[in-house]
Amino acid sequence: MDFFRDLYQQLILDHNQNPRNFREIEHVSHSANGHNPLCGDQLEVFLMVDNGIISDISFQGSGCAISKASASIMTSELKGKTVEEAKDIFDKFHLMVTHGTQDDSLGKLSVLSGVHQYPSRVKCAILAWHTAMGAVNEKKSSISTE
Repeated sequence: MDFFRDLYQQLILDHNQNPRNFREIEHVSHSANGHNPLCGDQLEVFLMVDNGIISDISFQGSGCAISKASASIMTSELKGKTVEEAKDIFDKFHLMVTHGTQDDSLGKLSVLSGVHQYPSRVKCAILAWHTAMGAVNEKKSSISTE
């Protein structure tokens, strides 16, 4: 198990240091701001939704390694998915990071499965997801993990 834990840690560090889709999309169809007052993570998620499909997704902001890695992996996983598929993935991911529920369909997102053991880090892992869902649902107020 140490091998997998080390591998997971390396993936999280890689996505933190070299985040994928870390940019602003101009002329987006959906966007939202999110923050985690507990640790100060702040980010904005940008989506381009065409005919119910997330054709592009990105984020910008600052936060801890877990927060940034989660946002990076999320954007990679949701690009090309339908909004309904994204909501389903959100539900599965939320269960995984809050209760430790394993789901093989989550792919790379599984690297964050151990977060449920650290309650103070769950909000870091889920911030980007709540923000993306807020954007999809066109919430105008800032999304908070509190």
